[in-house]
Amino acid sequence: MAEQARTAPAARPLSPHLQTYRWPITMATSIAHRATGLALVLGTLVVAWWLLALAGGPQYYDTFSMVARHPLGQVVLFGFVWSLTYHLLNGIRHLAWDIGLGFDVHAANRSAATVIALSLLLALAVFAYAYAVKGLYP
Repeated sequence: MAEQARTAPAARPLSPHLQTYRWPITMATSIAHRATGLALVLGTLVVAWWLLALAGGPQYYDTFSMVARHPLGQVVLFGFVWSLTYHLLNGIRHLAWDIGLGFDVHAANRSAATVIALSLLLALAVFAYAYAVKGLYP
Protein backbone atom coordinates (compact mmCIF):
# COMPACT_ATOMS: atom_id res chain seq x y z
CA MET A 1 0.00 0.00 0.00
CA ALA A 2 1.40 3.32 -1.00
CA GLU A 3 1.94 5.85 1.70
CA GLN A 4 -0.12 8.96 1.32
CA ALA A 5 1.58 12.28 1.79
CA ARG A 6 0.69 13.84 5.08
CA THR A 7 -0.78 17.25 4.70
CA ALA A 8 -1.71 19.74 7.34
CA PRO A 9 -5.40 19.78 8.14
CA ALA A 10 -7.38 22.55 6.54
CA ALA A 11 -7.52 25.69 8.62
CA ARG A 12 -10.82 25.84 10.44
CA PRO A 13 -12.49 29.11 11.23
CA LEU A 14 -12.15 30.07 14.86
CA SER A 15 -14.77 31.75 16.97
CA PRO A 16 -14.08 35.42 17.61
CA HIS A 17 -12.60 36.29 20.96
CA LEU A 18 -14.99 37.74 23.54
CA GLN A 19 -13.17 41.08 23.44
CA THR A 20 -13.76 41.47 19.71
CA TYR A 21 -17.23 39.94 19.47
CA ARG A 22 -20.10 42.41 19.69
CA TRP A 23 -23.32 41.07 21.21
CA PRO A 24 -26.43 41.84 19.19
CA ILE A 25 -29.07 43.60 21.26
CA THR A 26 -31.46 40.69 20.77
CA MET A 27 -28.92 38.33 22.34
CA ALA A 28 -28.41 40.69 25.26
CA THR A 29 -32.17 40.94 25.83
CA SER A 30 -32.50 37.16 25.71
CA ILE A 31 -29.83 36.77 28.39
CA ALA A 32 -31.36 39.62 30.42
CA HIS A 33 -34.76 37.92 30.23
CA ARG A 34 -33.31 34.80 31.82
CA ALA A 35 -31.39 36.82 34.42
CA THR A 36 -34.46 38.85 35.39
CA GLY A 37 -36.43 35.62 35.74
CA LEU A 38 -33.84 34.46 38.27
CA ALA A 39 -33.92 37.88 39.97
CA LEU A 40 -37.70 37.60 40.29
CA VAL A 41 -37.33 34.25 42.06
CA LEU A 42 -34.84 35.78 44.51
CA GLY A 43 -36.96 38.93 44.85
CA THR A 44 -39.94 36.81 45.81
CA LEU A 45 -37.96 35.80 48.88
CA VAL A 46 -37.71 39.50 49.79
CA VAL A 47 -41.47 39.86 49.31
CA ALA A 48 -42.02 36.81 51.55
CA TRP A 49 -39.75 38.37 54.19
CA TRP A 50 -41.76 41.61 53.95
CA LEU A 51 -45.05 39.73 54.43
CA LEU A 52 -43.69 37.73 57.36
CA ALA A 53 -42.34 40.91 58.96
CA LEU A 54 -45.70 42.59 58.44
CA ALA A 55 -47.49 39.68 60.08
CA GLY A 56 -44.90 39.43 62.88
CA GLY A 57 -45.58 42.84 64.32
CA PRO A 58 -43.79 46.18 64.73
CA GLN A 59 -40.50 44.75 65.97
CA TYR A 60 -40.03 42.51 62.93
CA TYR A 61 -41.33 45.11 60.51
CA ASP A 62 -38.94 47.75 61.86
CA THR A 63 -36.04 45.42 61.10
CA PHE A 64 -37.27 44.87 57.55
CA SER A 65 -37.92 48.59 57.09
CA MET A 66 -34.42 49.46 58.29
CA VAL A 67 -32.87 47.05 55.78
CA ALA A 68 -35.16 48.20 52.95
CA ARG A 69 -34.36 51.89 53.56
CA HIS A 70 -30.61 51.29 53.53
CA PRO A 71 -28.97 52.35 50.23
CA LEU A 72 -28.07 48.73 49.44
CA GLY A 73 -31.67 47.74 50.21
CA GLN A 74 -32.86 50.45 47.82
CA VAL A 75 -30.60 49.03 45.10
CA VAL A 76 -32.05 45.54 45.68
CA LEU A 77 -35.60 46.89 45.59
CA PHE A 78 -34.91 48.86 42.42
CA GLY A 79 -33.40 45.76 40.84
CA PHE A 80 -36.53 43.80 41.75
CA VAL A 81 -38.84 46.46 40.34
CA TRP A 82 -36.77 46.73 37.16
CA SER A 83 -36.78 42.94 36.82
CA LEU A 84 -40.56 42.96 37.10
CA THR A 85 -41.02 45.64 34.46
CA TYR A 86 -38.40 44.21 32.10
CA HIS A 87 -39.71 40.66 32.35
CA LEU A 88 -43.28 41.87 31.80
CA LEU A 89 -42.46 43.98 28.74
CA ASN A 90 -40.15 41.36 27.23
CA GLY A 91 -42.86 38.75 27.84
CA ILE A 92 -45.29 40.90 25.85
CA ARG A 93 -42.65 41.10 23.12
CA HIS A 94 -42.42 37.32 23.09
CA LEU A 95 -46.21 37.07 22.85
CA ALA A 96 -46.05 39.28 19.77
CA TRP A 97 -43.45 36.91 18.34
CA ASP A 98 -45.76 33.97 19.06
CA ILE A 99 -48.33 35.43 16.68
CA GLY A 100 -45.67 36.17 14.07
CA LEU A 101 -45.05 39.88 14.63
CA GLY A 102 -41.63 41.51 14.84
CA PHE A 103 -39.36 38.81 13.41
CA ASP A 104 -37.73 41.23 10.97
CA VAL A 105 -34.19 42.04 12.14
CA HIS A 106 -34.86 45.78 12.33
CA ALA A 107 -38.16 45.26 14.16
CA ALA A 108 -36.54 42.86 16.63
CA ASN A 109 -33.72 45.32 17.33
CA ARG A 110 -36.18 48.19 17.71
CA SER A 111 -38.44 46.24 20.06
CA ALA A 112 -35.42 45.13 22.13
CA ALA A 113 -34.27 48.72 22.60
CA THR A 114 -37.84 49.78 23.38
CA VAL A 115 -38.21 47.10 26.04
CA ILE A 116 -34.97 48.15 27.73
CA ALA A 117 -35.85 51.86 27.68
CA LEU A 118 -39.46 51.43 28.79
CA SER A 119 -38.55 49.02 31.59
CA LEU A 120 -36.04 51.51 33.00
CA LEU A 121 -38.54 54.36 32.69
CA LEU A 122 -41.28 52.35 34.41
CA ALA A 123 -38.97 51.29 37.23
CA LEU A 124 -37.85 54.89 37.72
CA ALA A 125 -41.49 56.02 37.66
CA VAL A 126 -42.39 53.52 40.40
CA PHE A 127 -39.54 54.77 42.57
CA ALA A 128 -40.37 58.42 41.84
CA TYR A 129 -43.97 57.73 42.87
CA ALA A 130 -42.86 56.00 46.06
CA TYR A 131 -40.48 58.81 46.97
CA ALA A 132 -42.68 61.75 46.00
CA VAL A 133 -46.21 60.67 46.86
CA LYS A 134 -45.55 58.36 49.77
CA GLY A 135 -42.88 60.60 51.29
CA LEU A 136 -40.10 58.02 51.31
CA TYR A 137 -37.28 60.50 50.81
CA PRO A 138 -34.33 59.55 53.01
